[in-house]
Amino acid sequence: MARYKKKRARELQHDRFRDTTISAFDRLGNLLEGQGKAILYGIVAIVLIVILVGVWLTWSRRKADEARRALGRGIAIASAPVSSTSPLDPASTYANEQERAQKAIEEFQKVVAKYGDPYHTEARYFIATNLLYVDREKGVSELAELSKSNFSDIATLAKFALAQAQEADGKYDEAAQLYSQLASQNTVIITPETANLRLAMVYLKQGKKKEAADILFQIANAARKAKDADGATLPSSAAAREATLELQKLDSDRFAQLPAESPAAGLTF
Repeated sequence: MARYKKKRARELQHDRFRDTTISAFDRLGNLLEGQGKAILYGIVAIVLIVILVGVWLTWSRRKADEARRALGRGIAIASAPVSSTSPLDPASTYANEQERAQKAIEEFQKVVAKYGDPYHTEARYFIATNLLYVDREKGVSELAELSKSNFSDIATLAKFALAQAQEADGKYDEAAQLYSQLASQNTVIITPETANLRLAMVYLKQGKKKEAADILFQIANAARKAKDADGATLPSSAAAREATLELQKLDSDRFAQLPAESPAAGLTF
């Protein structure tokens, strides 16, 4: 009898669980009654959205890889060697800079025509720098436009390339203004040291030796005093080392005022 009672109690408990579960499903069914198609459509829509997002991401990554490879081909051409003698590899060596630049421009134009930003704008920058060899006026104009780009890295690089072109063309006032702007921007891609070094060299070409020496001294002095968080001497950059050498040649008295260089300081590039 005791065994039967335990068995019956389990059966009744199971029945109550079943009734409760069925009741809950019945209530859910009543709530969803008449909405089956809408729910099904909603589920299908969510699945389709997930699929479309996945397809778009896959396509986007593939296009980005294609664009990077296309840019790489143009950069490889732009940096290929130039040889006036018979090249060992005619496919990767050019007779002069103009020929090389023209080939590079053609490759970068394919990127401009086929891909969106940022690759489109990057390709335009490379086209502009290569135009300096085949159509300098147009190249300068393109760099001036790109220096106002919404892509900050491209704008900075274009401004620096434009400053270098103006300096090479003897337009020192324009170049000095651009280098000053770059120095005040304090970016990583064109550091203040690099921009100020070029500004000093422009001043030197203008005969402004004191102004040039002042800037060179500031660069070299700051580099020798620079410390990391632990108080260790930071290594000098290539720009700082060049500034130090130029200062030594320009003004030996100012050079002698520099603090002693730490022998433990390493090199950076």
